[in-house]
Amino acid sequence: MSSRDTILSRLRNRSGGELSEPHCDFTVLQRPSSSQAARVDQFQKTIEPVHGEVHRCTRESWIAQLVDLLASRGARSLLVPSEHQIGRALRDCGRDDLPHMLVYDEPIESWQAHLFNEVDAAITSTRGGIAETGTLILWPTPDEPRLMSLVPPIHIAVLEASEIYTTFHEAMLAQNWASGMPTNALLVSGPSKTADIEQTLAYGVHGPKELIILVIE
Repeated sequence: MSSRDTILSRLRNRSGGELSEPHCDFTVLQRPSSSQAARVDQFQKTIEPVHGEVHRCTRESWIAQLVDLLASRGARSLLVPSEHQIGRALRDCGRDDLPHMLVYDEPIESWQAHLFNEVDAAITSTRGGIAETGTLILWPTPDEPRLMSLVPPIHIAVLEASEIYTTFHEAMLAQNWASGMPTNALLVSGPSKTADIEQTLAYGVHGPKELIILVIE
């Protein structure tokens, strides 16, 4: 008998009966169904007041919009994923007006100085978005480590409009989070912020100063 079985057996004997799981009622989290366009509108209206910048684009236009956004900010370097289709599309697009592209393909011990001192912007994919709270879901992988979205001054996130859910609960169910999760699942609502200084909300104190979301419609 394992330690777990021993503990459960003692609990059953003490209570005089079998333990049963409590009933969980999630109906309070359910929302009326809405169209994709409505979810995109709600996501944008919710995240923009907290300094999230949303740009709607198509699969054909997002790279051009990215070039303009980075040029307007004077970004000289862009950190891209090595294997994800976003990184491959940027490397294969043939444009010479993109910033110098870097790939985070080394252990952090040997790449830390580059990441903290030489990267102006980083672009990542997303697992989806939550319209109700204006939140991005990031699913870190070895190809897109979490520091890509937490360290560079500018974080660009590519979000599929079809993957914007009404609530967090809906996203977890639709993506079957119960079957497995990464070590760190990130929920991002706007650029970095803190209220530690005189209880005044300040943006960009640590982590990205700007969060730019490219919504692919």
